[in-house]
Amino acid sequence: MKTRITILLLALFVSCNIGFAQQDEECMNNLSLFDGYYKSKRYDDAYGPWKIVREKCPKFNRAIYAYGEKILKHKIDKSTGAEKIAHINDLLLLWDQAREHFASKYPLGEVLADKANLAYKYRKDLNKTDDQLYNMFDEAYKKDVTNFTSAQGLYTYFSLIVDLFDAGKKTAQEMFDKYDDVIEVIEGAEKSYTEKLNKLVEKEEAGTTLSKKEVSRKNNYEANLEAYEKVTSSMDQKLGKRATCEVLIPLYQKDFEENKNNGVWLQRAMNRMYAKGCKEDPLFLKLVEQKNSIEPSADTAFYLYLLTDEQKYFDQTIKLETDPLKKAKLYKKLAQDFKKRGSYGKARQYYMEALKLNPSDGSPYLQIANMYAKSANNCGDTNFNKRAVFWLAAIEAEKAGRVDGRLRKAAAQTAASYRASAPSKSEIFNCTCAGETIKIGCWIQRSVTVPKN
Repeated sequence: MKTRITILLLALFVSCNIGFAQQDEECMNNLSLFDGYYKSKRYDDAYGPWKIVREKCPKFNRAIYAYGEKILKHKIDKSTGAEKIAHINDLLLLWDQAREHFASKYPLGEVLADKANLAYKYRKDLNKTDDQLYNMFDEAYKKDVTNFTSAQGLYTYFSLIVDLFDAGKKTAQEMFDKYDDVIEVIEGAEKSYTEKLNKLVEKEEAGTTLSKKEVSRKNNYEANLEAYEKVTSSMDQKLGKRATCEVLIPLYQKDFEENKNNGVWLQRAMNRMYAKGCKEDPLFLKLVEQKNSIEPSADTAFYLYLLTDEQKYFDQTIKLETDPLKKAKLYKKLAQDFKKRGSYGKARQYYMEALKLNPSDGSPYLQIANMYAKSANNCGDTNFNKRAVFWLAAIEAEKAGRVDGRLRKAAAQTAASYRASAPSKSEIFNCTCAGETIKIGCWIQRSVTVPKN
């Protein structure tokens, strides 16, 4: 199952609602035995006493399930054939029993997703078909989507429907709908983690040192967000040519009349067309205008702004979007559009707006750094000053790594490459300008200090 904090035996004892004096002595003794073996990683030795407690006193202590998961995974790894299959099925049963006896600690969606993940991992051993596996994930989604947050599980869930589409067992619309379903789950989880992460980043940026617990939480939030980013990227790769403009346009044209009053369908259709670069097709404008006529939203206003360049639609975008993180994404989209057009000043403005709303997302800093680097030749009056722009670019790149742990490595590498393009130490020595401030012109309009060493 997804990472859970293994509880120390003492804490487990204290958490029991029934006094030890009332417990079965055999269970108490065997619990103590398998705890000791477990902590020593002697899982084979732990198996016997653990099995006794599980069968005789299933409600005795949550350690039965918290430790039992690891014990059975060890047995699966070390066995083959019928014995391996028996241990796999036993782990599936263990999760059902864990939910039966400690329901509050084992949410339904999490348990169902974990069972589906395990079945998928050992699909050859269990002789599971894609249909059967998909239905296991689908059950988790339909019965308790709130607790179906496994990054691995969400990707596999989507990957399976693509495979079923390729096999002619699912329609293109079903595949696209499932893509949107999974993305919505991911966005919800990302929102939760990002809001928590932003508080810690703002605290750090204000000069306050985080406690060890806060650092651990920050790392956890970043790790989860990185996992979801990888899932989204992998989903797009998996979808690949199955969702090109050549595929999407005929599909949406065919289904438009039937769905023209379906706000969800219109929203998903225009979002996908925009994401796949189909906004130049007349159908995109048709979708946007129809959605805007029945359900005006920040998204439709944003798309209308991109299509018409009319300020009223941009003002409507900002007015309608109240969620800070969604608004930050809209600013990033807008900034990216201006960057593609070569309007770097406008792009930087909107990247900075995005940073105000989502300070733990360091990607705007990298985009700004990239624009600085691309402008080096045009924004200096001497060769030295042109190359000094790379110092400015490096500083921006380093900001990305400081606020966003997911980008730390990429930001450091990017900053190093920019600094390598800036004036060398010998050039600084020859110009006797160390410590001086250089004003960068053109659209950049920033200053940078020449390093002293």
